Amino acid sequence: MHPPTPPSDPALRPQSRAEPDMSETAANNPFGHSIGSEDILDTLGFFDAWDDRYKYIIDLGRELPPLPDEFHTADRLVRGCQSQVWIETALVDGKLELSVDSDAFIVKGLLGIVLAAYNNKTPQQVLDFDIDAYFGELDLLTHLSPTRGNGLRAMVARIKDIALTANS
Repeated sequence: MHPPTPPSDPALRPQSRAEPDMSETAANNPFGHSIGSEDILDTLGFFDAWDDRYKYIIDLGRELPPLPDEFHTADRLVRGCQSQVWIETALVDGKLELSVDSDAFIVKGLLGIVLAAYNNKTPQQVLDFDIDAYFGELDLLTHLSPTRGNGLRAMVARIKDIALTANS
């Protein structure tokens, strides 16, 4: 793996010696690697009841590797979320490697759904991916509270902003 490309945006910063190495966290993240958006669509489509889907979404969150506490900083915090959400990114071999965390289990699961679509993709692939159609196929936004839906949109907007910055 090549070292992260130095970006101009602080959200895409190279790792310094003062910060933990994110390569281990990224390597242990199944989302965007072994779990893609099609896997999420297939598995969630298997469940008939939304109670079962919620349980599965929470289980997805348990598969996220932990984000070291040192990365729980104000500049990594996503504004507009009901829960606290942190996103750390690096550009590795031209692809975005996203590491995330939240203080809410359901939000961690929602982050897993988002990462299945965006993680380990080029910035252009992130920008080209139709996230609204993906959420529509999952019937996700109609089953979230308005504040959770706004938070999900804020997470997506933050990742798209990062991709736009990395693409320019």
